Amino acid sequence: MLKNAWFKKFATIVAIAMLAVSCGGDSDSDGNYHIGYSNGGGVGNGFREEQVCTAKAEALASGEITQLTTIHRNTDAAGQLSDIRDLIAADVDAIVFNPNDPDALNPALEEANEAGIRTISVDAFVTNEDTYNLYNNQIDYAYLGAAWLFDQLGGEGVVYYMRGFAGHPADTDRHTGFLKALDENPDIEVVPTIEGVHTGWDPATTTGLINDFIASGQYDGIDGIWTSGMDSQVVDAIQQANLDFVPIVGADLGAFVAQLLDTGGYPGLEGAAVTNTAAVGGAGVGLAIALLNGDDVDTADDALQPNTVLLVPVLAENTSDDGIELLESWQVDGLDPLWPLGLQIEGWTTYTPEQAVACAGPGE
Repeated sequence: MLKNAWFKKFATIVAIAMLAVSCGGDSDSDGNYHIGYSNGGGVGNGFREEQVCTAKAEALASGEITQLTTIHRNTDAAGQLSDIRDLIAADVDAIVFNPNDPDALNPALEEANEAGIRTISVDAFVTNEDTYNLYNNQIDYAYLGAAWLFDQLGGEGVVYYMRGFAGHPADTDRHTGFLKALDENPDIEVVPTIEGVHTGWDPATTTGLINDFIASGQYDGIDGIWTSGMDSQVVDAIQQANLDFVPIVGADLGAFVAQLLDTGGYPGLEGAAVTNTAAVGGAGVGLAIALLNGDDVDTADDALQPNTVLLVPVLAENTSDDGIELLESWQVDGLDPLWPLGLQIEGWTTYTPEQAVACAGPGE
């Protein structure tokens, strides 16, 4: 069950643009919607798994969706383009998807729009002007963590830069945010290169990369690590190698937050977690319902793309009393340790934490 403090703290992550419910939408539908959901990568990754589960939970909790067709697999942009076309052929009313590319899906999105199907991109943006985007501000996400890390190092030192899924819009945005912080700290050196190393947001790949890095002796020459949400695996590898910890930045995943709070189990570990709520899956379904019902949706004025609902990331670290208090308020009992801790987004999701964990949609 979520702690009361978490509801209060998570309010800071609420969308800049909130849903403005209008009385009497333009739609004549009775609310028996068929929604399609496409996730084209990160299968097995806690963020992606939670994202799909929150989409199912919102579809069930809404009472307005009779069928949720989910395509959840590892593929490239061309494969996801095909998946979206399969959902169009299934005659869905709306398609919610996590995009593998900001531009490559546009032909299928245009076909969907021409067929009267609403399209909603979550976790990252696409450039199709008729598609709504709902995602965490990924530029700020990376900037917050990198700026904290560079400050911890006094503005100088060597940082191992571990990125996400190459080509994913969120990874590209995070790279922009990381470089922004780097520009403000010219005495920071980045290894292996300024382009970093891609983990694919895959736990096994991440473990292999950090173990190889340690075995090569390069770990002894760094002062900090920035990760793109693959964090607890890095901490575990360093501990298993009996090495001293350097400051580490990660996401609000349950396992990493637990490590930051368990100073006895991980002596000397200093780090910061930045929120990246996977509940965008459920929120995307909520946005789809609002659009199908003809409700008005307020969008952000400062987003890169039109029709964008932008969520605000928050950083918490274990180097101050306030940071520790915030990390403690995030914890959720019984949650998969690889899932992010933000299970709900106020104003956008209506399911209970238990429904998200159950991961069951309509008819399941």
